[in-house]
Amino acid sequence: MDEKLRNLIFVHAKKWVLEAGEEIRQSMYGDLSIETKSSPDDLVTSLDKQTERFLVHNIRESFPTHFILGEEGYGDDIESLEGTTWIIDPIDGTMNFVHQKKNFSISVGIYHDGQGEIGLVYDVMNDVLYQAKRGNGAYRNNELLPPLKKSLLLEESLVSMNHYWLCPNALVDVNKMQQFVKKVRGSRTIGSAALELAYLAEGSTDGYLSLSLMPWDIAAGMVLVQEVGGTVTNIKGHPLSLLGKDSLLACNKTIQRDIFPYLQK
Repeated sequence: MDEKLRNLIFVHAKKWVLEAGEEIRQSMYGDLSIETKSSPDDLVTSLDKQTERFLVHNIRESFPTHFILGEEGYGDDIESLEGTTWIIDPIDGTMNFVHQKKNFSISVGIYHDGQGEIGLVYDVMNDVLYQAKRGNGAYRNNELLPPLKKSLLLEESLVSMNHYWLCPNALVDVNKMQQFVKKVRGSRTIGSAALELAYLAEGSTDGYLSLSLMPWDIAAGMVLVQEVGGTVTNIKGHPLSLLGKDSLLACNKTIQRDIFPYLQK
């Protein structure tokens, strides 16, 4: 993507994300419609839908040739990542939004021909914007984030993962995952994949594991992590799918090889 065009897109995207966050803060304590989608823990609110509609409207008005992949269905039916595609999660961590009124984010990843060009993850309640443009580093607000540690042991690592890893499942051996939890220094769960990746990028954690995520959960955070020298694959070490559901291993490169043995069924 041309640098001038990327800068223009970045300026617009950042403005819209901050405006959307302000609207969420102003509206979140009013009457909200809360529905379930695929299961009781798969929530969507009227603000999720309103936020996605706002972003989609602005994108279509300013960049009519771009494609949009959004969680709430206001974008396009995407079958490839050819051209420029905006991958949007209007509220990542909707369960946290509903129950806690914190620990949720707006996530916007912008890809060109499959390459992550821009990543924006906005921690709405803390008013912190994690932002990155490919090849220009990642930032927490206006502070440049340093590269991830060059030397790190697994037993020194803080890893984000949820409790589903310790429940019987088809992907991993539960006994191995119990050993993994004992091996690492500690584990954490935030409940917003985009924030988990942003925290990895800023060095607050050293890895993030998930059994099942959609493209809008990870698209922006991937750009952040890669800009600070982290690695993002599925749990088999293969490139992630940004057109469907996939598992995730994002981490400091120095511990990736030590994590893989625990993830083999």
